[in-house]
Amino acid sequence: MNAARPAVGIVGLGLVGQAIAQRLHGAGFDCIGYDLRPQAVEQFTAAGHHGTHNLADLAGPALGLHTVVLAVFDTAGVLDVVQTLLASRAALDERLTLIDCSTGDPEALAALAQRLHAHGVGFIEAPLSGSSAQIAAGEATLLLGGSEADIAAQAGVLGAISAQRVHVGGAGMGARAKLATNLVLGLNRAALAEGMVFAERMGIAPAAFLQLVLATPARSQAAVAKGALMAAGQFEPQSRIRQHLKDVQLMLDAALAAGQRLPLTQVHAALMRAAVDAGDGDLDNAAIIRQIRREGTAS
Repeated sequence: MNAARPAVGIVGLGLVGQAIAQRLHGAGFDCIGYDLRPQAVEQFTAAGHHGTHNLADLAGPALGLHTVVLAVFDTAGVLDVVQTLLASRAALDERLTLIDCSTGDPEALAALAQRLHAHGVGFIEAPLSGSSAQIAAGEATLLLGGSEADIAAQAGVLGAISAQRVHVGGAGMGARAKLATNLVLGLNRAALAEGMVFAERMGIAPAAFLQLVLATPARSQAAVAKGALMAAGQFEPQSRIRQHLKDVQLMLDAALAAGQRLPLTQVHAALMRAAVDAGDGDLDNAAIIRQIRREGTAS
């Protein structure tokens, strides 16, 4: 590592973790990455970053990190990571801050923040609204949950990840904001896909229909970001169906706890479950159009 460049740890080297590392590296940070998959660590190192096969290293005295970004699949993964990092940090006097970029369970994350505060560890929720490609391009929005002091102290790291940042409240509010905005985004994607299939059945080619959408009030950010992928049938993942299905289940659970039914989201969840069952779970979210085509004509 270069002593002149501050270092940041990253846990989870999938699409989001790699995109965040790209942003941080370009802003002058060294990135030290860990993933459960040894191959992911090796690929991360080959891309010019630093890697470790031992999660405990990220909170240990040898590296002296003050900031670790979490880009893992779900809150269960966050809790597993935290348990290891806290055990590794026991002998350290310097403050550590965790920045959680996953989309998780709001109640569990609020409780985790309190637990970490008792251990002298800062915790910032920082889920990103945007695909991995948008994150890498600096076009995603950080939805921040946590104390103003912690967020101000990490302004350099957060600003490197994205210039578009919204502080929505204390711990737990970042996840709530991400779930609500993701609900709208996911339904927009599904509506676009359904409209494209409907138009196709009536003799309007997907590419031609997309141009109609973009030129009318039906235009949406989902159409801009995913329309061309749907029209071309290009589904290499920038974000995955199974990942969004995880988020949608969190939405349904939170709504149930709040006494609110989400009828459109329930239909969307069923559609995605069918897509996962059909083998499309690791394709880009734009591939939801494949499942709509498979639905055929209702009996």
